[in-house]
Amino acid sequence: MSLYTTFQNAALLILRIITAAIFFVAAWFKIPFWKGSHPEITPTMLLITKITSIAEPLGALALLIGFLTRLAAGGLTIIMIGAIFVLQFMWNIGFVTPTSSGWNMPLMVLGGCVILMAFGAGDWSIDRGRNKGHVKWTRKV
Repeated sequence: MSLYTTFQNAALLILRIITAAIFFVAAWFKIPFWKGSHPEITPTMLLITKITSIAEPLGALALLIGFLTRLAAGGLTIIMIGAIFVLQFMWNIGFVTPTSSGWNMPLMVLGGCVILMAFGAGDWSIDRGRNKGHVKWTRKV
């Protein structure tokens, strides 16, 4: 029995693809920081940048194929909360700026991750294939 309609499965797949693409690109732009040649970045921020440049593409790949989607989305949610914190409280960037986006974009990605945590990957995923043979046992009273 299918949990979602075809439209809902398509919507979850599209959300997974878009969210994964955002995290792949974010990780790609963190690669130059591995050289550590940026004087304004503290060693702690450099370490966090290196860790997220590894975690983001792994989480993105998991979302893309729908493997451990809720767990991956949870990890990426933590990254987005950290991104919003850094933008707002460390760099003093507002919700929106006149010349570029502020922390409104990370907030939208955070919302997508929360949706994936709540609803899972949908039927078009590895998660669904892993759960097909799973029998839910209920106690009859």
